[in-house]
This record gives sequence, C-alpha cells and structure tokens, in this order.
Amino acid sequence: MKKQILVALLFVAVGASAQQDTLKYRISLRDKAATTYSLDRPEEFLSEKSIQRRQKQGLSVDSTDLPVCRKYVDAIRKEGVNIVMTGKWDNFVTVSCNDSTLIDDIARLPFVLSTEKVWMAPDLSAAPVSVKRDSLKNEPVRTDSIYGPAARQIEMSNGHLLHEAGFKGQGMTIAVIDVGFHNADRITAMENIHILGTKDFVRPETTDIYAEGNHGMKVLSCMGMNQPYVMIGTAPEASYWLLRSEDDLSEHLVEQDYWAAALEFADSVGVDVVNTSLGYHQFDDSTKNYRYRDLNGRFALMSRQAARSADKGMILVCSAGNTGTGTWKKITPPGDAENVLTVGAVDKEGVLAVFSAVGNTADGRVKPDVMALGRKAFVMGTDGTVGTANGTSFSSPIMCGMVACLWQALPKLTAKQIIELVRSSGDRADCPDNIYGYGIPDMWKAYQSAR
Repeated sequence: MKKQILVALLFVAVGASAQQDTLKYRISLRDKAATTYSLDRPEEFLSEKSIQRRQKQGLSVDSTDLPVCRKYVDAIRKEGVNIVMTGKWDNFVTVSCNDSTLIDDIARLPFVLSTEKVWMAPDLSAAPVSVKRDSLKNEPVRTDSIYGPAARQIEMSNGHLLHEAGFKGQGMTIAVIDVGFHNADRITAMENIHILGTKDFVRPETTDIYAEGNHGMKVLSCMGMNQPYVMIGTAPEASYWLLRSEDDLSEHLVEQDYWAAALEFADSVGVDVVNTSLGYHQFDDSTKNYRYRDLNGRFALMSRQAARSADKGMILVCSAGNTGTGTWKKITPPGDAENVLTVGAVDKEGVLAVFSAVGNTADGRVKPDVMALGRKAFVMGTDGTVGTANGTSFSSPIMCGMVACLWQALPKLTAKQIIELVRSSGDRADCPDNIYGYGIPDMWKAYQSAR
C-alpha cells in the first residue's frame, strides 16, 4: 500500500496554498525529454500490480507512463505559480495563481506547448460554510428476493447467472470516480463493502469524502451492496477505491484535470475496472461549451484519457448522459471515447428512458455502446434505506459490476476483448443504432461464448 501511494504522489501534488488562489490553468507540455526515468525500469514509476496487469495482457509500458518531467515542473513553479497536479498520460501541469500575467511568462518557456484557463473562483457568498451529514434511519426493508428489490436490474443482462456460477467480482478491483460518498461509512447495510481506500482530488486538505455529495454513494451501492434480501449489487465481492473528482460548487474544465489524475491514480494502484457517472458539455464559462463536432473522442481531455484506459489494461465504463430531453440530446464526454463502454438507460421493460443521451460520435462510431436499467433503478439512500433513482448515472455502475464479474470469469481476455465481447452479446448487436447502441448485453451468453 505504501509503495502504491508513493507512486500516486509522482503525478499528484496539491498544497493548501493552492486553494487560496482564484485562477487555475492547464499547461500542456511538448515532450518528456528531460525525464530521469527509463522505460526499462518501470518499477520506479508504476506499482507492481499495475505492471503485472500490463504484462498479463501483453501491453507495453510506453512514454505516456513516464511521469511529467520534474525539471519542467520546477521551472514552472519558479515563475510564481502553485502546482495543483500533473497528468502524465496527456503530459500537462495544472497550476493555480492570482495573476494571469504569470501564465504569459510560462507560455514562453521552450518546453510549453500551450496554456488554457480551466477555473475561476466562484462566488461562494451564498454557499454553506460546512457540509452536514444526513440523518440515518438504518432500517432497510427485507424482501423475499435474495437481491432485494434490485433483482430486475441484474436479471435483465443475466448477470445473476454469473453470480450463481460463482463469479461475483472476487479478486477484481473497481474504482468509482464521482462526486462524493455521503454516509457510505455509516450506513449499516453498506458496512461489508470492501473499500480499499479513498482519495479526494478536488479539495484533499479540507474535505471528508463521506460528507460530500451523495451521488457517488448511490453509484457505489449499485455494484457493491452485499446484504441478502435487502439489496445485492452487481459486483458484491469486488474491492473498491472511492475517488472524488467532481467539484459541485462550480462547473469548470479543471474538473477534467482532477478526473485525469484520478484515473491515473486508479492505474497506479492496479485497478481493473473503472466506473465514472460523470459527463460534461456545458460550463460556467460558456466559451468552453462543447459542440457536436467536438464529440470525436479526442477533443475533451477526459475523452483522451478515457481512451487510454484499455491501453493500460483497464476497462472504463461510463454513463452516456441524461441530456435526452434537452436541447443537447447527445452523449457527453468521456462517453465519446474509443475503447470504453458507454452505457445508456432503459426502463424495466427494456424501453429507452427518455432522458438517456444518444449518439453517434462526430466521427461516426456507435454510441452508446450498451444499455442497462436506469429508470427507477434501486439504490441506497443517504438515510440507510433503499429507494429508486433515475439516470444513466446508475445504468453505468449496474453494467460496470457485471463487466467486472465477466472479466473475473474470463481472466485470460484483455480489456479490449472484454469490451468487444460485451458489445457483441447485446440484443441489437446485429444492427446497432445511435439510440440503443448494441442493446442490452446478455452476460451469460458472453461468458458461454468465450470460455
């Protein structure tokens, strides 16, 4: 564990002083020419588990795995800014300051490719000073079904057959990158979820990840719940990392920087599968809003990062977005990324939920990839009782947990092979479209066809 944390610190550094600044910028770098690391010695910058995951799938350690050059980071810091974090896959440094002219000086450094403002301090005059915990009932209702009321959301994809065959996620590690995990540490029905650790990439020095928003807690419950006759999730025996990247006080590009760091952290600690029920297309600074033509899998930082997950041996499962009834309607990054599973939402009858975002990508790829229950999905509430919620935010983890179980059952397959197998098992695989994608997967069929 200590070694894994040290690896993470190579690319994430957040100081308390950075939180006092009013501006943040992403500094994109030209190269890693000044690196002190070597691809021949990956153990110096990757954990043993991360290296083993690559080796198992025949994946090479490449230049994107090398940490951002320390010499470059030090030179940027000397210009008078604070280092918020670094991102090695896309080779950037995120900085904070109060003086935008400092960024002009940084832009002239020979190793700097470009700079972009990614955050301005919001007006917090009306914001609450502290986050209060919701009160707990901790009186979950027992049912006649071992899955509790959540039976339908796993049976739709025959995930329960994987469970009956002994594949419940044991030995698999899942990272949940989300907002917050309110009361997940105090809800008695969640106490047997195997949580490996938590990390906050937004305000790591000042916040309690279990006191922040409840979205991540509900997402976690779809996979991790393991209380027979109360609620069982889709991967009840998996292990979980809980990572916070969403700043619910504002909507700025910097949240993608946080997310990028969280994804790299997940890689560093050897995560197998990642769920993220976050997506972006509109920002507080409207000049940063995405356009349809930007949905090509390469424009948004999140999408570029997401597309690299499978190259590192991880499977990323993400929500398609809830923009189906608005003017945007399309999927939201990182849902446009290549080599990920983008999940739309249906109701218990398998009919499209009206809010579920549609595809395709700007470059013509089928999106969403697959569908799962997202209308009246059963989730844990912050008071410790099970209720329902709507959103692709929940169809994504419902699918993610089953993907982890499938991979447990087929450990010799690579991340990309599992992704393709899930698509090919969809009930619309013969004729995918931009609404249902490849349809609702049959996980038992996928397992039977590949074992």
